[in-house]
Amino acid sequence: MEDINSFKHEMAAHFRMSDLGVLSCYLGIEVRQGKEELTLGQSVYTSKLLEQSGMVECKLCMTPIEERLKLTKASTAAKVDATLYQSIVDDLRYLVHIRLNIVFAVGYISRFMEDPREDHWATVKRLLRYVKGTVDHGIIFPKTRGGRL
Repeated sequence: MEDINSFKHEMAAHFRMSDLGVLSCYLGIEVRQGKEELTLGQSVYTSKLLEQSGMVECKLCMTPIEERLKLTKASTAAKVDATLYQSIVDDLRYLVHIRLNIVFAVGYISRFMEDPREDHWATVKRLLRYVKGTVDHGIIFPKTRGGRL
């Protein structure tokens, strides 16, 4: 604690700042500090994403992407709203920081942001259905015996 207080005083001498107490949220990442673990999550951000995409009432899906799915940039399916597609995919890309279970799927759908088609959009919607069922997922860092991470 002595080192922490010293650091705070040093920073306050150079910058205008205030001590807000224990960290609970940073850039949309929720931080929960328990006695045994530190948990990072994005349930509020995820819920807002589902609301903006109109997927709040969707059915849940057990996997983020179909097995052996083959999408192509040369798809002949109907075009979809590129702005909406890009916005949703960008929001999903932000979730990847905490949600490592969707990294592959988000990377895959990101390939089609230039000219999204119905089959690409269907894959995004499937991913959103998976995300809805895993809103509370995050990363857990267990504390060591000394009480530190």
